[in-house]
Amino acid sequence: MQRLPFLPRYSLRGTRAKVAFTHDLGMAALSFLVALYLRVGDNFEYFEVGFVVQATVIYLVIAGVAFWAFQLYSGVWRYASVEDLLAIIKAVSVICLVFFAAMFLISRLELVPRSTLPINWLVLIVMLGGPRFVYRLFKDRRAHDAGKRDGEHRTPVLLIGAGDSADLFIRAMNRGKQSAWYAAGLVDEKGGRIGRNIHGVQILGKIDDIPTIIEKMDREGRNPQRLIITNPDIKGEEVQRILDISKELGIGLARMPQLDDFRENIDAAPEIRPINIEDLLGRPQTTLDRSSMAKLIGGRRVLVTGAGGTIGAELCRQIAAFGPTSIALVDNSEYQLYAIDLEIGENAPDLLRRAILADVRDAARMDRVFAEERPELVFHAAALKHVPMVEMHPDEGASTNVIGTKTVADACCTYAAKAMVLISTDKAVNPSSMMGATKRVAESYCQALDLREAARGDERTHFVTVRFGNVLGSTGSVVPLFQRQLAAGGPLTVTHPDMTRFFMTVREAVELVLQSSVQGVTDDAKQGKIYVLDMGKPVKIIDLARQIILLAGRQPDIDVGIQITGLRPGEKLYEEILHASEELIPTTHPGILLATPRATDLDFLASAIDELNEKIQVGDRAKARAIVHRLVPEFKSPDKNNSRNDGTQSAASE
Repeated sequence: MQRLPFLPRYSLRGTRAKVAFTHDLGMAALSFLVALYLRVGDNFEYFEVGFVVQATVIYLVIAGVAFWAFQLYSGVWRYASVEDLLAIIKAVSVICLVFFAAMFLISRLELVPRSTLPINWLVLIVMLGGPRFVYRLFKDRRAHDAGKRDGEHRTPVLLIGAGDSADLFIRAMNRGKQSAWYAAGLVDEKGGRIGRNIHGVQILGKIDDIPTIIEKMDREGRNPQRLIITNPDIKGEEVQRILDISKELGIGLARMPQLDDFRENIDAAPEIRPINIEDLLGRPQTTLDRSSMAKLIGGRRVLVTGAGGTIGAELCRQIAAFGPTSIALVDNSEYQLYAIDLEIGENAPDLLRRAILADVRDAARMDRVFAEERPELVFHAAALKHVPMVEMHPDEGASTNVIGTKTVADACCTYAAKAMVLISTDKAVNPSSMMGATKRVAESYCQALDLREAARGDERTHFVTVRFGNVLGSTGSVVPLFQRQLAAGGPLTVTHPDMTRFFMTVREAVELVLQSSVQGVTDDAKQGKIYVLDMGKPVKIIDLARQIILLAGRQPDIDVGIQITGLRPGEKLYEEILHASEELIPTTHPGILLATPRATDLDFLASAIDELNEKIQVGDRAKARAIVHRLVPEFKSPDKNNSRNDGTQSAASE
């Protein structure tokens, strides 16, 4: 038998679909008879029995075809929804209209009262939709009751956010047979729904009421063991406030995964994840001028040094999204270069790219790279940044951070790149480490080059220096160290209880780097200046350690200890983003500050850097350090009597 062309390619597969189809046919036949009864009451002698049977059969045939055509059995009764009801209404409307036309052709509607049709329309909708929604209510209630019965075997939690996400969470908890949680109460962050409930879970108060709510629930014997943020819009300072409350109460804090956090087992209850450290920064994301970024990068040849590092890799990702003509990925780490090249190839397969294994300290090699690539935009992220490591190997730090930067900058001038962007650090301000001092020399050289290039007019190469603090989660940074120590059972090591650092996320840092690049290239009045990213308020490292312990559901100094180990070579208690002589100038972007240049003669710098390179080549670390001191007068070497150099890992700056 061939399928009718107007019917969908659809079949009744499975016993339940066939039972549902039979049920609906029975409801259709019954609805027609009920409609006749509601119209004429007990006066059935009005109809001829043969005609009633004939009409019922015709009605059933029309109904069966309509049920099939509208795929009423592709849905699951357990999840009956408004979409299913709309499908039923459409199918019933078609049934009634077609039956009306058939009866008109057969009997001119003389044997069927016309008012029977709207009555039948309503009755059939009720008889088809009613059982579906009653079944769903029954299953939901059964799951809810089962959740209550199993509550003593599950961990009670208090949900923060009384919206759609809380609705999804409670449903998932009720349905998840292996769920470890059950919702004991809700908190409405705005306070407008207090006293109401979602699926039987009461909304008990606002965020500020959490201590009172917990105290009351404790008296009732259902004290929550964890606070779970379900609203994805709760961020920054609000998250910090909730964390402070959870810390005071000794309760862990977590966040419900987002709807786009895909998992393989979709039937399982959602896994609760810890609050990200990024959620606690308390700094709103600034608005970015993406059109200007696209205009700067789109259609241009781009080269990124240090492309496999944390900042370099994120630069490559974001640059690739703006449609450059080509991108050259330069790194001296084979594995890191392979990883970022593979990622860019997967995410931007049409982008012309080249992975180049090279060391920025090798002038001849970099000259060949620039001659082959002819980049128009260069982002220089290659650097040695780990403070204690550079203190142990000051010649290597100076070679990469100073000689490498000069090599790349000189190549930019030789091959007429439009712009070079130097990624710098707040450790270059009043440095106490070789890492910070060498980055300050790199800043000075690029500033001096930018001032010289300004005299060349339109054919100049712009040198843009961008300075920011620690990047959360970057290689060698504090958060991964804390996480490793926590996984090992602790203690978490902090070098000093008063140590503070500026933090930002890698995505935010790179976005602001690109925004600064736009301003540095398009505004010739800002030559030689340094762009400083607004890092917000500095964070105490010991407070960060406590937050990470709390987010893991443990108690600081009780479940996991914090050990003070003493300052390491080159470390400072706090970092600065500006030198005293660097005056701030406002910019058009709220997340970016501009510092006036501390001009240094370019010829003097070039000569000193060449001398530095000579001392590095012969391994004379003392004279190399002395030259860096001469170039950075504010550089204060660490007091070896007050610092450690035993190789112990402690949390501080990178």
